[in-house]
Amino acid sequence: MWGLNFASGVNNNPFLPAFCRGSPGFSDLLFLGLVHAQTVEALKSEEIRQAVRIALQEDLGPGDVTTEATIPEEMTATAELRAREPLVLAGLAFAETAFHELSPAVRFTRTVSDGKNVATNKSILQITGPARALLSAERVALNFVQRLSGIATLTAQFVQAVEGTAARILDTRKTTPGWRRFEKYAVNCGGGRNHRMGLYDMVLVKDNHLAALKHESPNAIAAAIERARARHPTLKIEVEADTLEQVDQAAAAGCDLILLDNMNPVQLRLAVQRCKSRCQTEASGGITLATVRAIAETGVDFISIGALTHSARAVDIGLDFVL
Repeated sequence: MWGLNFASGVNNNPFLPAFCRGSPGFSDLLFLGLVHAQTVEALKSEEIRQAVRIALQEDLGPGDVTTEATIPEEMTATAELRAREPLVLAGLAFAETAFHELSPAVRFTRTVSDGKNVATNKSILQITGPARALLSAERVALNFVQRLSGIATLTAQFVQAVEGTAARILDTRKTTPGWRRFEKYAVNCGGGRNHRMGLYDMVLVKDNHLAALKHESPNAIAAAIERARARHPTLKIEVEADTLEQVDQAAAAGCDLILLDNMNPVQLRLAVQRCKSRCQTEASGGITLATVRAIAETGVDFISIGALTHSARAVDIGLDFVL
């Protein structure tokens, strides 16, 4: 069972964006010199509001029949969001927006900020306002903050697992459709880094690209890199390699980064040695909390983990009326 003692891995992590530490603004280049130096842009209030409005419409439809039938319109109340297990918080603004969308009269008192560790039974947010708004927005608010905090918490576990090595934890494009920026933001809150945001900001030559170019000379990898460099001279180029032969080809062709796909630790060490001083390395493929440390100790620069976003469990956060 993985604990959440992330004092050195998250709250004091110099690679964690400032907005995840409760401070305004952050740099997109938090780790200069590495290919993967980006973090997701700070989320804008309007995109949060738009996502919340869609979720509220989905949940409320023409109205909350239970609340409207049982709760007087003039009744006010105070409730608390409270952690029911250890977690790393992400997405608090979504929860606040959900309540505020149903009543501008709702007021908040934050006790924790995104990117912070939260202990079991710790209060996260106090909400005061019309009781109907609190009840009707409860599920939407929780859905956002539980899901995003789950991603942040899992990311933090991986970050802690590789602490002391040179490896940095990356996410992937395996995200919920429409939620990519939100989920990548949550990865940042857990101390992880973002791989490319989409198909537009980095060249990544994968196995199917190479299969389509298998008859090219001198080899598919060299042909792909040459064409990509000519078309997009300012973009970084990464190549997926399944074998050490492909590693040699990619390094010789001048790529910036090699994705070492489903290689075992012995293969990874050999690949890192072959790439030394020529390009950076990224391990990927079926990596778990049980295996990530051994992979990090091979000397790879990055470890990309799709599970951060496609398999993170929603953490347990509850909303309880207190007044």
